[in-house]
Amino acid sequence: MDAYLSTFIQGYGDFVYVMLFLIIFVETGFVFIPFLPGDSLLFISGAFAATGILNPYILFLLLSLAAILGDTVNYWMGHYFGEKVFIKFIKREHLERTKSFFHDYGKKTIVLARFIPIVRTLAPFVAGVGKMNYPAFLTYNVVGGVAWVAIFVFSGFYFGAIPFVKDNLTVIILLIIAASLIPAILEFCRHGNRKKM
Repeated sequence: MDAYLSTFIQGYGDFVYVMLFLIIFVETGFVFIPFLPGDSLLFISGAFAATGILNPYILFLLLSLAAILGDTVNYWMGHYFGEKVFIKFIKREHLERTKSFFHDYGKKTIVLARFIPIVRTLAPFVAGVGKMNYPAFLTYNVVGGVAWVAIFVFSGFYFGAIPFVKDNLTVIILLIIAASLIPAILEFCRHGNRKKM
């Protein structure tokens, strides 16, 4: 991913900001596309910003806006169209797991889900289906979106310049992906144990 982004930056310059905005917006905004690499992409963008190629503050502002707008679109799709329209695009198990996550953590799910792949995309949709109070949703949406982008972009920015990180960026990205999947795996195991009882 870092090689592709580097090539894109060399070929298209500042247009990379638009591309990154669109990827984050699509990942968070379209319930049937939950598999884009949000966490790792934010980290890599921050790492490139550490080299001076990208501006970390522009990244932070633009990608926070993309994350907030994406969740907002996703919420309203769930609110107006419900799961009946989109159920053919979504694995039923992912939807049920997200509902269970909502049941356990309530409104905080909107913030916590930002850090869990797939759940991140489904949580605002489920909030919309459940007709969650929109001002409350928006508050958690903004807090979660800003926190998610800030943590990954500025982690990439501050750690990306370290020679070890720079030389092992692919391994670091794989570790980030693996770490971000741990909560989902734990939840899946817990859900499986509950079924057996």
